[in-house]
Amino acid sequence: MSSTSTLTSTRAAPEPALPAARRRGRRGGGLNTPRLLWLTVPSLVWFAVFSVGPLVAMFVISTLRWKGLIYDPSYVGTDNIRHVFSDPVFHDALRNSAVQVAVVIPVMIPLAFMLGYHLSTRPRGYRLLSVLYFSPGLISISITGMIFYGVLSPNGGTNGLLNAAGLNSLAHSWLADPSTALPSLIAIDLWRGVGWTAVLFASRLAGVPGDVIEAARIDGAGRFRIMWQVAFPMVKDYVRTLTMLQFLWTLFTSAALILLLTKGGPGTSSTTLSYLVYEKAFSQSDLGYSQVVGVVLLLIGVVGMLLIRTLLRSPLEKIS
Repeated sequence: MSSTSTLTSTRAAPEPALPAARRRGRRGGGLNTPRLLWLTVPSLVWFAVFSVGPLVAMFVISTLRWKGLIYDPSYVGTDNIRHVFSDPVFHDALRNSAVQVAVVIPVMIPLAFMLGYHLSTRPRGYRLLSVLYFSPGLISISITGMIFYGVLSPNGGTNGLLNAAGLNSLAHSWLADPSTALPSLIAIDLWRGVGWTAVLFASRLAGVPGDVIEAARIDGAGRFRIMWQVAFPMVKDYVRTLTMLQFLWTLFTSAALILLLTKGGPGTSSTTLSYLVYEKAFSQSDLGYSQVVGVVLLLIGVVGMLLIRTLLRSPLEKIS
């Protein structure tokens, strides 16, 4: 048989029929079929019950005078809002939360990025450094509180080092002094978060193309310039994500450490908004007040994330 007849017979051969299931899948839209969309119902119900439900309940409870589950609530409208915004304790908590966020985020993110960039260059012993950096984030909050209660107590490690160095005048009760209680808590937040965030940055920076870094070196750029003018813009979207996460973590989760170390004192010098929610709800049995503060926290969180998203927009997003 000639080659011409072979090609002719090949062209004339009919295509094999698609299986019936594949034909139905193509006509039915694949993953968009109503039968498959029904599989999302359990997750939507879960989200509505455990995410949307508590948010709605928070707004409802903020309009009630309610001491707890065994008491009958009474509707008071906006009385709780007026009470909260006229309370000096709330103003102190708002100020302390603002100071905490304003110090932790601008210090933690640049420092963590620099440590992460150093890890991404794989220096000698970088695996051990990664473990050491990540370890503080793995320690439970209760153990962290015990550690720093010993470190910062009057007879603890910090004062012991100061006394050994001949700086006795600087030794005092760090957690019992109104001027140092909040800075001590901020320092603990930085200790817990910098290394953990640095390891996350290092994992992202490992994906930066090596030829871009090498081209910058050939052009004469130093290490500091490569880090901030080459690597940083390339991972700016990730920087924004981690900044938002750390912002929310600092704003919403400070209550546990404060409860263990200072209980908001001395006075209200270390009381933050998240601790005030706990204090009013569980110690003073004023759920309406606590949920008004919770609503304020929610609004601050949303506004803060929008602000971070605007300030850390990538160049491509600004063009679009």
